[in-house]
Amino acid sequence: MYLGQVIGTVVATTKYEGLEGRKLLVVQPLDHNKTPSGPYEVAVDATEQAGTGELVFLVGSREAALAIKPSFVPVDSAIVGIVDSVDARDRSAP
Repeated sequence: MYLGQVIGTVVATTKYEGLEGRKLLVVQPLDHNKTPSGPYEVAVDATEQAGTGELVFLVGSREAALAIKPSFVPVDSAIVGIVDSVDARDRSAP
């Protein structure tokens, strides 16, 4: 599971069976300090509530494919929640 910020949307008129009616969103992955931690990715919105500017948490790989019910769909990342706040302390500090 990892953090991300929704930065845009993807429009696809034709989708794989099981993805019809699902939003595809462009997400910037973030580390625990909300700093960008990788390239943009497209994620399917399993919450059906995320929008541009939202801080979200995602799952990847097999977990992403299983997040969309009722079927196993070919996706690499899925938004599974919207984050209200993050409280991360630096573990290297005394």
